[in-house]
Amino acid sequence: MSFSLDGHVALVTGSSAGLGKAIALHLGQAGAKVAINYNNNESRAKQALADLEQQGCDVILVPGDVTQEEDVAKIYETISSQLGPLDILVLNATGPQPQIPFEEFTWEDFQTMLDFFVKSPYLLTRICLPSMKEKQWGRIINISSDVCFRPVNNSSAYVTAKSGQLGFTRSMARELAPFGITVNAVAPGWIPVERHEGVSQEKKDAYQVRIPMQQWGNPQDIAEAVLYFASFESKFVTGQYLCVNGGFTLM
Repeated sequence: MSFSLDGHVALVTGSSAGLGKAIALHLGQAGAKVAINYNNNESRAKQALADLEQQGCDVILVPGDVTQEEDVAKIYETISSQLGPLDILVLNATGPQPQIPFEEFTWEDFQTMLDFFVKSPYLLTRICLPSMKEKQWGRIINISSDVCFRPVNNSSAYVTAKSGQLGFTRSMARELAPFGITVNAVAPGWIPVERHEGVSQEKKDAYQVRIPMQQWGNPQDIAEAVLYFASFESKFVTGQYLCVNGGFTLM
């Protein structure tokens, strides 16, 4: 089949629900052994594990805070011992995303965003590189955001950190290209998932009307873009930033 990931091992951070869960499922269905990562809500994570197993995926749970170096080391050791060398890394984990005026942000708010979108990719990429370089094959995929191309009000911490993640993607793509390791980013628009359950219908309608395709995207749309970047078929594609948003950034 196209985009077969047989023989590969993938970690999707923050993957017990939402976009991360859909990505993990797609990679697992393509043949990769997949590690689901979570840092809280163990019951939800166990349900995600059961759901992927029901779909025939070879999957394990790996708890841990991907912004902390000690936890990252434990996550990597668990995956290596139970599944084998990690060669597909999907950096999806996120934290709170407050939407408030700039003057109300604290440095702690900015630091939290930087920890998720810059520090975590740094820690995980660094620990995976030796085995990827030895294999001369690796896929590093950042789940970013289209806000880097359409800065939004009251989200300065999030936009700043996501823009840093874009710089990380491009820099690492250049540095790692000689080793057969690609580094790309998938940039979703607003894809409503569980964490958006409290958002008003009025706000959703106001966003949807601005999407040129006049419809919502879904987690599968993001997962399919990730699958391409994770595949052999994308071997000559690196340093790219793919917006998956129905044309929203064309407005």
